[in-house]
Amino acid sequence: MLRKTILFFYTVKHLKIRQVCYRAYYRIKKIRSTVGRLEKESALLNEYTWLGNRYAPQSLFDNDNAIFLHEEYSIKGSDIWNDKVKSKLWLYNLHYIDDLNSLNADERIEFHLSYVLRWIDENPAFIGNGWEPYTLSLRIVNLIKWCSRNNIRDQKILQSIAHQADALKQQLEYHILANHLFSNAKALVFVGIYLDGELGKDCLSKGLCVLKQEMEEQFLQDGAHFELSPMYHSIILWDVLELIDLALTTNKSELIRELGKWREIATQGITWLSTMCHADGDISFFNDAAFSIAPKLKNIKEYAARLNVEIFKNDSSAIVSMPFSGFTRVNLNSETSVLLINHAEISPSYQPGHTHADTLSFELSLFGQRVFVNTGTSQYGLGDERNRQRSTLSHNTLSMNGEDSSEVWSGFRVARRAKVTEYSHSESQGKVMVSATHDGYARFDSKYIHRRLWESTPKALVISDFFVNTEKVIACTRYHLHPNVKIVEFSESSALLRLINGGEVYVNISGGEMLRKSFNYLPEFGLKVPSEFIEIKHTTEEVNFSIAWTE
Repeated sequence: MLRKTILFFYTVKHLKIRQVCYRAYYRIKKIRSTVGRLEKESALLNEYTWLGNRYAPQSLFDNDNAIFLHEEYSIKGSDIWNDKVKSKLWLYNLHYIDDLNSLNADERIEFHLSYVLRWIDENPAFIGNGWEPYTLSLRIVNLIKWCSRNNIRDQKILQSIAHQADALKQQLEYHILANHLFSNAKALVFVGIYLDGELGKDCLSKGLCVLKQEMEEQFLQDGAHFELSPMYHSIILWDVLELIDLALTTNKSELIRELGKWREIATQGITWLSTMCHADGDISFFNDAAFSIAPKLKNIKEYAARLNVEIFKNDSSAIVSMPFSGFTRVNLNSETSVLLINHAEISPSYQPGHTHADTLSFELSLFGQRVFVNTGTSQYGLGDERNRQRSTLSHNTLSMNGEDSSEVWSGFRVARRAKVTEYSHSESQGKVMVSATHDGYARFDSKYIHRRLWESTPKALVISDFFVNTEKVIACTRYHLHPNVKIVEFSESSALLRLINGGEVYVNISGGEMLRKSFNYLPEFGLKVPSEFIEIKHTTEEVNFSIAWTE
């Protein structure tokens, strides 16, 4: 009980007053029914055809099955929408109806029409998962894009869009903020451009007002989305591109006025994302990140190019430092060999729901092949597995006595947080050095400060960890291997790794004992792939992990 109280205190202290007030307000507030009042609103439409880019695969099938998060279920029966047997995230996906704008959606218009009408009939207003503000936001945008693209004029659907928009307007997620509020605002803008009545005008005004504030806050000066998750960065960046597309498609003056700022954010955001991707073109796994949820960098660049958004070439410098987000990229012997380092603060402090306890972790790819990886994310919700995936031990960094550098708990919360107290980098005569220090374990004793040094040359990397070693402290560092990396030789002080492309990596340690263990790599939600990690039990106050490679 005492521990939970401490965790709760150190979590709540970072919240904005606005969040606390709105959380209390929404507990007592009831959404007002708008049935009848909005019938005329749905008949007033602005004429335009949405032709935005698409990337999502098919998820709904005419055999009454749906596939989300690698889980396939039958969706027959009206009770499916809130079925407690299914995970909350799976049910949310069912309500988003992303399939309306999937890659082959044009071939299944009649199927989608029947599905949308079914959703309306089986989801009465204000009841269940489908009427929560985040699901409302994503589904409203999907419906409007689909209706516009296919010239859908079914009054039942249009009235439902109006009712959903009005429900959303009454419960914007000021208690959560971050990406949720951004999605709320985007949905209001889409409604405001699509519906040409009083509701549309109110939604447009409110949506643009919120977007202006949130874009200013949520995108940092180096282009990063402030939740510091490459996956969520990609999602929000796609949202920005769709807003640009909406402005260009409709030529609405209210949007045209924002176009310059949106283009600037998109350009900077693409630059940051490019820097945080490996040579295979996919995102790194810092914080909540996984494949197959967000658009790929390739999709984003193609969309941006179509919209005439400026795209800069990747910075090929040996060191690319992003001080505002707290990441550094080291380009090793070529653009196919990359070291990505996390020295970021917990961000945003008031909404760290997607934060992992991964301070001073890193990822390394060689010859286009991922070698050392953070383990990824396969689920949300509460429970031990979610907490384990966010834990320090699931990342390539040091843990003290099995504790987390930042106290992640209850699925989406963080109590006491690691603070990076020192950071520096330098380059000289082909050698790159990056150094950083954090105080995440100082909550136990002020002397427990973790300092890490990366020293790289074109064909080698040495990672040195400096940490107090006593009888009371068991410090260990884990190095998680990508499933395509195989351990072919192993001892307490050295190992030989073989890459799928034939490259070889030689590992040596000093100052500790090296162990070989198994874990699950989590590249997508609902997917686990067996792999291995190297664990180093520290026996001295300085441990050196040396990596050398040959192609």
